[in-house]
Amino acid sequence: MSNVLSRARIQAVTGPIGAALVRTGLTPDAMTLIGTTGVVLSSIFLVVPGHVLAGGIAITFFALTDMLDGAMARARGWSSRWGAFLDSTCDRLADASIFAAAAYWLFREDRDSAGIAALLCLITGVLVSYAKARAEGLGLTANVGIAERTERLVLVGVGGVLEVLGVPGGIEWILWLLTVLAAVTVGQRVKAVWDQTKDDRVRPAVPLDTGPVPPPAGGENA
Repeated sequence: MSNVLSRARIQAVTGPIGAALVRTGLTPDAMTLIGTTGVVLSSIFLVVPGHVLAGGIAITFFALTDMLDGAMARARGWSSRWGAFLDSTCDRLADASIFAAAAYWLFREDRDSAGIAALLCLITGVLVSYAKARAEGLGLTANVGIAERTERLVLVGVGGVLEVLGVPGGIEWILWLLTVLAAVTVGQRVKAVWDQTKDDRVRPAVPLDTGPVPPPAGGENA
């Protein structure tokens, strides 16, 4: 329920912006590519060298920009399966870029524990998305979890703020917290699929003794 309400609030803000962008002639697919490209380049050229504040601001801006593609599709009045595929694929690329860049920077700074946490965030984040996509590919739903993409990006932003403020171990604790929350989300989605596939795990009744197998009709040489 809270997830539905949060999405409704987000759409109330992004809806007018999406409608305005559509009137300029920009397409949702183009907005998706702009947002993803911005996140990837910010991760490589700002986070990797250690410009945490600038990188955090740029990534937040482009991540918010990426949220507008759905609003633009709704304002346009129609969407496509290609657009949904492109958006999902680009989201995975953007997320991987953020955590890979963070891990590289942290390992280079000899902060191995935080670097490991960043790599685990990358792995569990991929699993969160894959579990949902695989469930939907099987005709099921797995739209549950306490740490979906928006929550994960917000927590990363909080970690960046703590780092800039000089809070000792702030970003490390945030990354480990995010790893745990993402792992719990994977578990929630696995359980959701488990609950929906109970009938699949019921074996049909098989007689214990079926007796001799009769020969095929027409004799042995039929």
